[in-house]
Amino acid sequence: MHPTVNIAMDPVTVARWQFGITTVYHFLFVPLTIGTSFLVAGFQTAWYRTGKAEYYRATKFWGRLFLINFALGLVTGLVQEFQFGMNWSEYSRFVGDIFGSPLAIEALLAFFLESTFLGLWIFGWDRLPRGAHLACIWLAAVGTAASAYFILAANSFMQHPVGYEVNALKGRAELTDFWAVITQKTTVITFFHVLTACFLCAGAALVGIACFHLRKQRQPEVFRPSLKVGLWALLIAGVGVAVSGDMQGKVMFEQQPMKMASAEALWDTQGPAPFSVFAIGDVEKGRNSVEIEIPRLLSFLAHGNFHDPVTGINQTNAAQQARFGPGDYRPWIPMAYWSFRWMIGFGMFSVLVALFGLWLTRGRRTPGGAWGRWFWRFGLWTVVFPVIGAAWGWIFTETGRQPWIVYGLMRTRLGVSAAVPAGRVLTSLLLFTALYAVLAVAEVALTVKYVRGGAHDTPPSAEPDSGDGDDRPMAFAY
Repeated sequence: MHPTVNIAMDPVTVARWQFGITTVYHFLFVPLTIGTSFLVAGFQTAWYRTGKAEYYRATKFWGRLFLINFALGLVTGLVQEFQFGMNWSEYSRFVGDIFGSPLAIEALLAFFLESTFLGLWIFGWDRLPRGAHLACIWLAAVGTAASAYFILAANSFMQHPVGYEVNALKGRAELTDFWAVITQKTTVITFFHVLTACFLCAGAALVGIACFHLRKQRQPEVFRPSLKVGLWALLIAGVGVAVSGDMQGKVMFEQQPMKMASAEALWDTQGPAPFSVFAIGDVEKGRNSVEIEIPRLLSFLAHGNFHDPVTGINQTNAAQQARFGPGDYRPWIPMAYWSFRWMIGFGMFSVLVALFGLWLTRGRRTPGGAWGRWFWRFGLWTVVFPVIGAAWGWIFTETGRQPWIVYGLMRTRLGVSAAVPAGRVLTSLLLFTALYAVLAVAEVALTVKYVRGGAHDTPPSAEPDSGDGDDRPMAFAY
């Protein structure tokens, strides 16, 4: 049989493709949901304190978009949970005692918190006192962040396993220290990095959609404040992403040197080590044929100084062969290298847009002229850039860890379900991908509909009455 067919029908490869597609698709909605929930809460707080109609209308408008993304994120996230038991049963059997604990807390505590108070918020506009209703959206937002924290704790265990011991009799890893799992520095720093990325995505959404309306001079009383909030969210979150990314990079150089050496295409140990701006390499020969570098910068990113050496791919591979046995412990180098750069590039482009926009709108100015036309274009397109950057960040995080499903503890090829044939996984992969395509079309169509509709809600003139008013869910009410 042709080797390409063997690779395509390998159960591990097909299962990885299915989980990868599900994860990336799911994560398109997660950062927007988390970040937007807090910004919606901020707009409602402004309305609660000032009573201004524009803040009420902004709350309703951005709240609808938040609910659309929340619904799609919920549906796609559930599929991931099932895959652990179906496609990756050996993984679940071996580390499920540890990996499942933070996921159980997420479902029982964090998801319950966000879903309960989000339901109260949706249906409580005409039924709850304004203060209690405001508290509901803040609690729902805190719940989304808490959900992210526990999920990232589970993922951080895969990146750096702690708080466990292997039971040789049962042939599985068992949890010994839950506190270590949820408080290790990998979890804390990753949460900080992801949370700031969520605000980056949400800020970009506010900027892009506000630009869509303001360039046509629609409802400036609503979308000008939204634009300013979005620009400041982009700038502040961009700084947070950069700071947390630097912290996370230093931790990864310590915990997963192969991942970070691959991200820089650093084949051999160097001290001081340069940062690679552009490289074309030969994986078989283990070297680069074309390099554009910034001297000493990688040493600073890895160690905080400009002179310490950074271990290269070849030396790390040899060290892991000595520790774990024969094999190739390198990830796919081109994917690690370019996904790392696309993550940074797409994310930081929006920060430049924020600086540009804050300068053009200083002193309540309205962008005009040639600079203004460029800003409206860049502002509109920046909606998608942080989301793309976040997706590439997850791709880098997961593919850069290979060949490990749990770093240093379990290889990916050992985690797949032995009883599920590749053909069955491939069938479900094709069906789910087709279904996700349909959901994507529906989500985009629904979002475009509400974006074009604008913000036309009229704020209530008094406290809620006995409840005889419109009781339709807020996501579909006008």
